[in-house]
Amino acid sequence: MKKHLTLVFCALLLTEAGAQEVSTVPAEKLNIIKTNVTAYAFRNINLTYERSFNRWLSVNVGFGTMPEGKVPFMNSFLSDEDEKRFQNLEVKMFNFTIEPRVYIGQGYGKGFYFAPYYRYSKVTSNTFDFYYDYNFSGTTYQIPLQGHGDTRGNSGGLMVGAQFFLTRSQNLVLDFWIAGAHYGSGKGEFRMTSDVVLTPDMQAQLKQEIENLDIPVVDYTVETNANGAVVKVDGPWLGFRSGLSIGYRF
Repeated sequence: MKKHLTLVFCALLLTEAGAQEVSTVPAEKLNIIKTNVTAYAFRNINLTYERSFNRWLSVNVGFGTMPEGKVPFMNSFLSDEDEKRFQNLEVKMFNFTIEPRVYIGQGYGKGFYFAPYYRYSKVTSNTFDFYYDYNFSGTTYQIPLQGHGDTRGNSGGLMVGAQFFLTRSQNLVLDFWIAGAHYGSGKGEFRMTSDVVLTPDMQAQLKQEIENLDIPVVDYTVETNANGAVVKVDGPWLGFRSGLSIGYRF
């Protein structure tokens, strides 16, 4: 009987010790708040929240906004002459991204990952001035118009990256977006109005000048009338992602 009581007592001690040992293992921190610091060079203010559901799977939800300002790299896709046609043109942008991540490293938000994602984007212009040259009987007249509009894009893509914990407490996070690209469709409309009543010949020349701008990656059609022009965007929507994010894990 004493032997049995001794065995039961030892078993209870081992069970208690095991429970204490398990309780000392820290719980994984499943939440990360971060921001892409490289995007601020392009006026892009952004914030991302990541939640881990298990070792291998998490979901990122991100928001980004660019306050109204000059069009980034406008001179890279328009000639100097075409760029001068747009006076005081500024744009603002907004995007929303939802991104599941599959980690192939240590997990729980650490290591290399693959991330398919969906992105919604919106670009809105201010009220800008556009000038075109109307040629009549050997004389050139500069005709001013005022424009305004917006366009929206829905796209899907894939990103490859790696995320690291920088401190012993594993609170400070570095997220390296190695490379990502998305593709989809965009729709929008920009209206240009003139104080001058446009004749059919003036409308034809205006349509030709806008079509000759040949803005890359964007498909658009031009309709003209006596009051000006309507530029309709309806075509592919393409984008790329790369950068460094700093975050806090909790």
